[in-house]
Amino acid sequence: MLVLGIDPGYAIIGWGAVNYSSGRLVPVSYGAITTNADTPFADRLKEIGNDIGVILDKLKPQAISIEKLYFAANTTTAIDVAQARGVIVYEAAKRNIDIFEYTPLQVKQAVVGYGRAEKNQVMELTRQLLKLKSVPKPDDTADALAIAICHAHSFNSQSYAVLKNLK
Repeated sequence: MLVLGIDPGYAIIGWGAVNYSSGRLVPVSYGAITTNADTPFADRLKEIGNDIGVILDKLKPQAISIEKLYFAANTTTAIDVAQARGVIVYEAAKRNIDIFEYTPLQVKQAVVGYGRAEKNQVMELTRQLLKLKSVPKPDDTADALAIAICHAHSFNSQSYAVLKNLK
């Protein structure tokens, strides 16, 4: 099963594809979509949609795992990130790709085994689990890979097949 993890944002959107088969994780591709702060926001959303569409069409993942949004302080940022996230979810839905959401606590639990783990612990274990030489940069990319790992660990291939047959 090819899982595309996405760490949503509007300045930097991390993405990472992981193949999960027979309990083995293999990194396929990863990177970040970036938009320029000087670009009008609507145009940034359009760029995000176009770029994520290219990634989806190229990789053809069976599932998208995306981080759920939780913001306590800055509601303006939360609204903008939610809009960008909506564009990403729309592009996946348009291609009939199953979408799964995970909280930061669930991602930490799946990768580290402890829901209150520090960010650097998650990044280092992501590197180790995927046998990468270094932690991917920017951090949003490493986060996206962790989100993909979370889905792979939370949702094995057999239960995925059962779910697909129920639809």
